[in-house]
Formats: sequence, structure tokens, C-alpha cells
Amino acid sequence: MTSAAIHLAGVSKTFDGKVRAVDDITLDIAAGEFFSLLGPSGCGKTTTLRMIAGFEAPDSGRILVAGRDITDVPVHKRDMGMVFQAYALFPHRTVAENVAFGLRMRGLPKAEIAARVAEALARVELSGLEERKPGQLSGGQQQRVALARALVIRPPVLLCDEPLGALDRKLRQQMQFELKQLQKELGVTLVFVTHDQEEALAMSDRIAVMNAGRIEQIGAPAEIYDRPSTRFVADFIGEINLIEGTLEQGQFLSSEGRSLPLPPTTARSGTMVVAVRPEKLRFVAEHDGLYRGEIATANFLGGNVLYRVVCSGGPALLVKEPNLGHGARPPGTAVGIRWSAEDSVPVAG
Repeated sequence: MTSAAIHLAGVSKTFDGKVRAVDDITLDIAAGEFFSLLGPSGCGKTTTLRMIAGFEAPDSGRILVAGRDITDVPVHKRDMGMVFQAYALFPHRTVAENVAFGLRMRGLPKAEIAARVAEALARVELSGLEERKPGQLSGGQQQRVALARALVIRPPVLLCDEPLGALDRKLRQQMQFELKQLQKELGVTLVFVTHDQEEALAMSDRIAVMNAGRIEQIGAPAEIYDRPSTRFVADFIGEINLIEGTLEQGQFLSSEGRSLPLPPTTARSGTMVVAVRPEKLRFVAEHDGLYRGEIATANFLGGNVLYRVVCSGGPALLVKEPNLGHGARPPGTAVGIRWSAEDSVPVAG
């Protein structure tokens, strides 16, 4: 299976003449890359995927795959595999017949169809279930059938729109690992739409975070998480502390006048928002804290404990500590809070 690079150049889409679902998006997806479109409902991620697939036509801009302009090419001639949250399996057909459907539409010989169906089902660990109907399968098995049906045509591009959304948490995590592993084995270029931040961080080579039809940031998962470039990205990806203040001669002063650590910056002065992840904060003795406060709540998360600390004369801050088996600090405990300069991330907006 060969993969293909995807290029979107100034792509926009408006519905009903007024709702601008996608607003002048330009991006490059490398051949063989697992690329996720991440964002809240209504941000334009599914519309972008549907334009790549050919289900929607852009109002402006061009879409190229492997250097070929496919902007006006119909869906059935784009040679792409597609998997959706509603698996769209034929309920009256067997597993083998569902997987073979795309090959039959292409007029392949029966012997080749049988061989490729068997190969596809083996890849998704469904060998032996060829004669079952979708109604006789679990949700995870149905998802695998949909995946096999998309992969059996050996597409250079695989498009997935919330394909794991209907699964329970444990099965979803299992399928995340399996889909990522399968994508790398086949080398297919995969474009994945999700609103689940953890899912995107776990699976992707790169992520495009979308908001109101535009791309806020593109980067590797670690970059998106550790170095968000905008307030929206910082707030959307995981828990975050956002501290407003001003920069004065290289010194960051919070809105209540505290001097807080900041890495070297080229900015000279003006208002600023600094983002700090809860796991970067640490508890210290009250008199050593940048902030002093009292633990208001302690949420046990299994491997971690997430605290909400109400600070004296300042904001409420989130602090995450690993669970070391000693139990959570009780609400009402007086604490100090510090963090390192390199963990303060100035963000725009």
C-alpha cells in the first residue's frame, strides 16, 4: 500500500450563505502521516474532512493529493478509504460481503476479492467471522469490519471521522492502539477527526487544533500540549492554569502584582497571559510559595490527584500530583505553590 501527501490551499466553505464552517485553511499532511483534526463541535473539522473526501465542495481554494488537483473530482474517483462513527455496514450482508463491497464495485475477479478479503480480515483479527451479520458482532468487531472494508481497496489515504466515538472507554483505548499500529504497518496517510484531546494526543504524529473554522495551531502532540501558542489551545487541551498580567522590563507581574517566573522573552512590555500545566506546579512550605492558599478540593484520578487551591488574594490554581500511595492531601490544608520559569508558557489571545 502506497501513501500520498495531501495539500489544502486556502480552502473555505460557507453554508446557507452565512455560516462560515471553514475559513481559509492551508495545511500540508505528509505521506504516511497520522494527522488529526481536533476541536470542539462546530469548529469545522468534519467539514474539512468531507471536503477532502469529496462529499462537500469548497467555495474557494484547492485540494491536492499526491500532487494531483482533486478539488472537482467526484467521491468515487478519489481512491480514498473512509471510516465513520456510524459504521454504515449493510445489516443484511455478512462480514465478508461487507468487506468485499468496494472490490466488487471495482470489478475485481472473484478469486482476488476472496484473497484480499481474507487478508483484510486477518489484519483486523476477524478471521473466522466471515459469515456473521453485523448484528451478531460487538461494537468493537463492527468497527474492525468498517476498517477492513476501508483498507481492503488499498487506498493511499484513509479518512476517519470520530470512528471510535461509539465504543466504551476501555475498548476505545484498545482500538486506538490497534488503529495506530495498523496505520504504521500499512504506511497509509490517515486523517483523523476527533473532539477527544486524549485520543488525539495518544495517536497522532501531528495535530491541527481548530476553532471557529480556522486552525489555531499545528504541531506534534508534545508541542501542542507543552507549548500551546494561543489561549484557546491551552484551555482546550487538558487542564491548565491561565494567569493574566503584564510584562514590565522582562518581568512578568500577575494581575494582583505578584512577580512570577517567566522564560526569556523577546516581548518588551504589555499585557500577557501565561499558561502553566497543573503537573508543573508543586507544593512547598507556605512561606516559600509564589502563591499561598488552601486546598479546596482533591479529586482522586487513580494515578494522580488533582487539587484546586484557592489562593490568598489571587486566583484558584490547579495542582496535579502523582499518586504515591499516601492518600490525598485533605481539603483545608494550607499550602504554598511554586513552579519553574521554563514551565510558564506565554500564549496569545
